[in-house]
Amino acid sequence: MTVSSAPPKRRAGRTKFRETRHPIYKGVRCRNADRWVCEVREPNKKSRIWLGTFPTAEMAARAHDVAALALRGRQACLNFADSAWRLPAPESSSPRDIQRAAAQAAEAFRPDPPEKSVPSDDPFYMEFGMQEYLDMAEGLLIDPPAMVSEDEGGSASDGDLSLWNY
Repeated sequence: MTVSSAPPKRRAGRTKFRETRHPIYKGVRCRNADRWVCEVREPNKKSRIWLGTFPTAEMAARAHDVAALALRGRQACLNFADSAWRLPAPESSSPRDIQRAAAQAAEAFRPDPPEKSVPSDDPFYMEFGMQEYLDMAEGLLIDPPAMVSEDEGGSASDGDLSLWNY
């Protein structure tokens, strides 16, 4: 079993068309709207096993690893070193079982959806951590504390003090 660590792939085919293969992951290519697809060729056959369409390249790469392990065993070239022990093995080497195991493996690596925060009842609520900026702006509106001079015994002084006394 080997892990794919080859240098970046060379562009294939005519240069007039957009490259769809992933630059790092083996067996993964891009479709419209940034969706990633994966299919593997069965050994010693011309047929391919369609593994599916995935929202991320990592999910498609995990699906590829499951199929490669099922079809090629220890000779499989994997995208991730931990795939051999971390991913589920299909029940048999039939295309349906490989597709099912690949879908399960990819689903296990689905990224968490971004959390949607519910606005509070505060009319000045802002997203993206803007509360800190609001606190700073509010601080600019507050009068600074009165200056205290040491020679007057700690009482507040309204006298002229230069910022540039040396």
